[in-house]
Amino acid sequence: MTATGDYTIASLDTGLRAMRLFLTHDTLTVTEAAGHLRVGRSTAHRVLSTLESRGFAIRDTSGRGYAAGPELVRLGRPAGFGRAARDRLGPVLEDAAGRTGETVWSVALIGDQVIVTDGRESSHPVRVALELGRTGPAHAGSGGLLLLSRMTADQVCALYPDEALEAVTPATLTSRTALLAELAVIRRRGHAVSRGASVAGMTTVAVALAGSSWRDRLALVAAAPADRSGDAALAERADRLREAAALLAPAPPS
Repeated sequence: MTATGDYTIASLDTGLRAMRLFLTHDTLTVTEAAGHLRVGRSTAHRVLSTLESRGFAIRDTSGRGYAAGPELVRLGRPAGFGRAARDRLGPVLEDAAGRTGETVWSVALIGDQVIVTDGRESSHPVRVALELGRTGPAHAGSGGLLLLSRMTADQVCALYPDEALEAVTPATLTSRTALLAELAVIRRRGHAVSRGASVAGMTTVAVALAGSSWRDRLALVAAAPADRSGDAALAERADRLREAAALLAPAPPS
């Protein structure tokens, strides 16, 4: 996306583009930054120094370049990780697993992908395995769909600029139009359901976990084999997840 029009602030635009460079470069020298940004070395130096002063960049160990600073690392870290977050989520996951009898996990949204941050596995002999750290397309599972439903249609369209979506299984939504329609249903219903859209034979249901912004919202997911996931079972599972989600302790002030 490129900023256009009379309201563009050139220095801010350059700074934002410099921040994006740290997504693909472990370190940047002033000369490298100047080349990528198409600005003079003095401008690149001022931009990097400003980012450093605000914690968005740090000098690398060699002293010859810059690396992503703590503020950028903090912005890029998805919700649900870290000791404090795991301590808060632990009782919720334990309760959700007990109430549903199924494997449960929490997921965070990173762009158009979701990542499993924590969970508990069912004691059923036949169960869905828990895969911590697993990532996948947000539109292909109930957790991702739930989190996408908390965004506006314009935000979703920005994440999905093309009409065609990746098909993970034959049951995956494959058009942005269908995705937007499904998100509207989820907003009205209050929970999301996925029937084999991410893994054939697996049905999941998801509800929201409290969060003050899009960055720290999580979804609470229960996953089970399809033969234990009729409509009535899914509706009841969603209710049990909501009861567990209500136990989430408030986050400590930052």
